[in-house]
Amino acid sequence: MAKRDYYEILGIDKSASAAEIKKAYRKMAIKFHPDKNPDDNEAETKFKEAAEAYEVLSNADKKARYDQFGHQAFEGGGGFGGGGMNMDDIFSQFGDIFGGAFGGGGGGGFSGFGGGFGGGQRRVKGSNLRIRVALTLEEIANGVEKKIKVKRKVQAPGTTYKTCSTCNGSGQVTRITNTILGRMQTASACPTCGGAGQSIDKKPNDADAQGLKVQEETVSVKIPPGVVDSMQLKVTGKGNEAPGNGISGDLLVVIEETEHATLKREGDNLHYDLYVSLPDAVLGTSKEIDTVTGKVRIKVETGVQSGKILRLRGKGIPSINGYGSGDLLVHVNVWTPKTLNKEQKDFFERMKDNEHFDPKPESSDKSFFEKVKDMFS
Repeated sequence: MAKRDYYEILGIDKSASAAEIKKAYRKMAIKFHPDKNPDDNEAETKFKEAAEAYEVLSNADKKARYDQFGHQAFEGGGGFGGGGMNMDDIFSQFGDIFGGAFGGGGGGGFSGFGGGFGGGQRRVKGSNLRIRVALTLEEIANGVEKKIKVKRKVQAPGTTYKTCSTCNGSGQVTRITNTILGRMQTASACPTCGGAGQSIDKKPNDADAQGLKVQEETVSVKIPPGVVDSMQLKVTGKGNEAPGNGISGDLLVVIEETEHATLKREGDNLHYDLYVSLPDAVLGTSKEIDTVTGKVRIKVETGVQSGKILRLRGKGIPSINGYGSGDLLVHVNVWTPKTLNKEQKDFFERMKDNEHFDPKPESSDKSFFEKVKDMFS
């Protein structure tokens, strides 16, 4: 089933400000919070949808990519962008958006007047890692699976944890405040264990204070066709691990497009400069050129004019949205020699007054500006 539009989910339009996006998400999350809708699968689904939409639209970079590419901008590579969020992700990332209304725990911890409900254990999340991956135009056009070596923190073997004595393992502490409307209960992360609900009992000498150690791993990342330079993909759970029963952070893969020797990218289209000699322009020829799927041979017609653009449809970059591919635009440049021997000069001297060498633009010959216009039509 196709994903719903993020703006539609939150009931806002694309011009909504950051404050309006936050307000819309808060309203949706309170309405469909699991503690308020126990055993209601539909409410839980809407709760997750709202969190996923907020995770993207509240981030300026992700929002810009979503506005340009839609859901396709975050697909592939084990779960990119806002996709694949679970309850632990939601509460660990957005639990504090309600200023204590959500305790940040797996069970919520939402409190009303005179008491609350929920209050499950809060699970901390490990930090994210970011790595840049260089891709050729060929890899971008065809999609590729990359094996990436990553140094990430993992729980050291032999590390044991004990229940935090301050929060008794809940990961949060509560505070009751008397207001003119009654008693208000709020929850926040435990200051002793940082919200983990556990503290170190025993750890090996090579582990840090949280019982973690650095380990190199090879992570497989599937990169879909059509990605663009600086696009960020997310591999869920491949960042640093969290202590105890926490959730692993994510690996953020930033795309770096390397320059091609002969092809220049412009959106989904590619450009190629083809240089032909004066005799080849006069007599016609065939030339072998580069494409992202290999070399192809094209025909250059007799009497071709410098500046002519040959369009090879579908030979560009696939759209990240899956709507076909761009074109390869071949720009013909007639190469005029700068030095000639006497015999060659004599030949062109004789041709100067030859009527066949007089410029005779035809009505079908487009101007430079018309050619540029056609390129973008």
